Amino acid sequence: MKITEYAISKKTVAYFLTLIIIGGGLLSYQQLGKLEFPTFTIKTAVVSTPYPGASAEEVEQEVTDRIEKAVQQMSQIKKIRSISQEGLSIIYVDIKNMFPTKDMPQIWDELRRKVSDVQSRLPQGAGPSRVNDDFGDVYGVFFALTGDGYTYEEMKDYADFLKRELLLVKNVARVEIWGDQQETITLEISRARMSELGISLEEIANTLNRQNQVVDAGKVEVDKDYIRMNPTGQFTAVENLGDLLVQSDRKGNLIYLKDVATIQRGYQEPPRWLLRYNGQSALGLGISTVDGGNVVEMGKAVGQRIEELKGNAPVGMELGVIAYQSDLVSTSVKTFVVNLVEALAIVITVLCITMGLSSGILMGVILLLTILGTFIGMRIMAIDLQLISLGALILALGMLVDNAIVVTDGILVRVQQGMGRKMAAIETVTQTAWPLLGATFVAVLAFAAIGTSKDTTGEFLISLFLVIAISLGLSWLLAITLTPLFCVQFLPRKKTDKVADPYGRHVFSLYRRFLDLCLSHRTVFLMLLMGLLATAIWGLGYVENSFFPNDSRNQFMINFWRPEGAHLEKTSTDMERLEDYLSGLDEVAATTTFIGQGALRFVLTYEPQMPNTGYGQILVTVKDHSTIDSLITNIRSYAADHFPDAEVVLKKFVRGMDKGGKIEARFRGPDIEELRRLSQKAQGLMAADPVATDIRDDWRKKVLTLRPRVAETTARRLGITRPRVADALAMNFSGRTIGLYREQDKQIPIMVRAPENERGTVDQLNDIVVFSPATGQSVPLRQIVIEMGTQWEDPIIRRENRQRTITVRCNPLYGNASVLFNRLRPKI
Repeated sequence: MKITEYAISKKTVAYFLTLIIIGGGLLSYQQLGKLEFPTFTIKTAVVSTPYPGASAEEVEQEVTDRIEKAVQQMSQIKKIRSISQEGLSIIYVDIKNMFPTKDMPQIWDELRRKVSDVQSRLPQGAGPSRVNDDFGDVYGVFFALTGDGYTYEEMKDYADFLKRELLLVKNVARVEIWGDQQETITLEISRARMSELGISLEEIANTLNRQNQVVDAGKVEVDKDYIRMNPTGQFTAVENLGDLLVQSDRKGNLIYLKDVATIQRGYQEPPRWLLRYNGQSALGLGISTVDGGNVVEMGKAVGQRIEELKGNAPVGMELGVIAYQSDLVSTSVKTFVVNLVEALAIVITVLCITMGLSSGILMGVILLLTILGTFIGMRIMAIDLQLISLGALILALGMLVDNAIVVTDGILVRVQQGMGRKMAAIETVTQTAWPLLGATFVAVLAFAAIGTSKDTTGEFLISLFLVIAISLGLSWLLAITLTPLFCVQFLPRKKTDKVADPYGRHVFSLYRRFLDLCLSHRTVFLMLLMGLLATAIWGLGYVENSFFPNDSRNQFMINFWRPEGAHLEKTSTDMERLEDYLSGLDEVAATTTFIGQGALRFVLTYEPQMPNTGYGQILVTVKDHSTIDSLITNIRSYAADHFPDAEVVLKKFVRGMDKGGKIEARFRGPDIEELRRLSQKAQGLMAADPVATDIRDDWRKKVLTLRPRVAETTARRLGITRPRVADALAMNFSGRTIGLYREQDKQIPIMVRAPENERGTVDQLNDIVVFSPATGQSVPLRQIVIEMGTQWEDPIIRRENRQRTITVRCNPLYGNASVLFNRLRPKI
């Protein structure tokens, strides 16, 4: 009686455990985070430091080098990469992979302290430095707001409204607006008028800043109370700027600012960046998910909230979809479910044919329980459903039934030999448990090299190793527990006492004869196997390899570079021509154009380009992914014919981190000219290969610089310094910021520049006037400039670990990069 009760107790516990696995697995599946790519911390911060007016070499030596020296003192640093360009230093700080994500905030704080400490050693006019540790944030939901007939200000107001509302949606971490313009107040002052009245820019700037400055007027005691004093005179409206009195000469005569300047409120010209969606001006709205959040639920919640807010949208304003990660993730999850059902059907069908109907169904149940149990393990270990973990589950499907098949087949064989069910189950598990555990351990170890790698690949693919380990471990555990129990309970009972030979069937007889043949001619077969192994090793050298395949998303990128220093409007015009061409292609569904810099990081593997007025990027959305290759070929041919002076690189998305080109050659050294010579030689070797395309380096071509040669003696007599000349030149062409106008929570730059008819061409340089403190009058530039010289200079200087580094890149026109790489490497 006690034995029976004990047996019933064990079965009850087993069935109860089965129900827990089913319920817990289904619940865990619902609660698992859903993402496109694994949660991956990009351990890179960007330190940007402005140095207006400096050349790339001056920026490198006076700013970049000093900040790099300070940052390099940190023990956590893996690599420092820098870009020194005209007026700007950009430093990428890469942290060693050994530091976990939880340590990153502390590391970033230390980085900020190092950067802050070096500010006092930067040259005058440089800084302040800004540390951006959100460089790796992914804005998986990315909209384009368009409004035909609406002004930019009206679109910006609605974008700000959407931002405020969407920040309240569940699972939303951040909302960023891409393409917003800098509001400015512009004073247009004729140089002839300034010369006539003897007004200097310094006087206007000083008067503006003093008048609008926040000052403490103190407090006065009245009836034992202190009352704050605040004198009038601050600007309460832009129109008040015109009433500002400016000293016009040394005698103290005053003149209203509005009598010499035209005051306008508008936006920075040219803008620093532009966005167009299907050819229409737009603003981008990027939305990121909280850490560990469910991007599918976030996408649905955002979509629902936008539907609710449609009643507040101005008629004609629309949101176009640039990227919607939740749809991609939903598709991936649905694909996994379909693959799971297909795998179960295939496994059950094959096992039913080979092992019988009952065995096949039993294997299917064990497989399903293993997957549900894996969901529980993933939930406990905070592994989301994403590209890698779903791939691991699909990969594991073929291995999860192996342990159960061995146990089930062992029980069936023993039962057919006349052994009782329970005894057959006990003996099978006793003999196979540890060998199966060893085989399972070996299968898991096959993925350990990837999962335990200390580089970025290991962090990206860690879920592959963990999911395989969880699922195979559970398959072994269920194979020695639930599988024998189910076999005892549900396999059909024998209807005869006749003992059958389980290996007496025709298939086994043929297999036995083949084994006998191999054993009797063992030398021949061993030599044959060794020959096959050698052939396989030899053939492996001809197999193309690629660690990450191309993504199957229905988008690709067109990267466009005009010569460095190109005007943003010229870049925009070229991009319009390219957009018009794309709009005429039937395969193209939508285009999104980013001008001036790269987009927000809308997918983990995308790295945005830094600000560059000569850069543009078109994100092309196609109707069918299979047409991308033919489209790229046609667009590359069109670009070569119509934009011969531009660099046009077309790229498909890859399922992994994408860095520049697929093939790169890097040269380091102190001599810029030698680096450029090596770069040209490497590019020549690449160009000689018919498969190499998109050949370029990352320093770009040299640019022409205009250098007015000042007569120092004459200038000194007039009290004119180099900064005064620079201010006069800047005012006449691009404009110069001379102050700030405060309005509620805004600080709007006040800029001064010449009227449009005086901002013409370089031919008017000699007519520019410079104020002379010595005479109190303005003098033409031609009186202090001997000649207008020119000089070629490097627009960009890149460094890696404080060494000047130039990188030559190319891509294969077709096929995998490994084949082209093997041909180019020995030549370079």
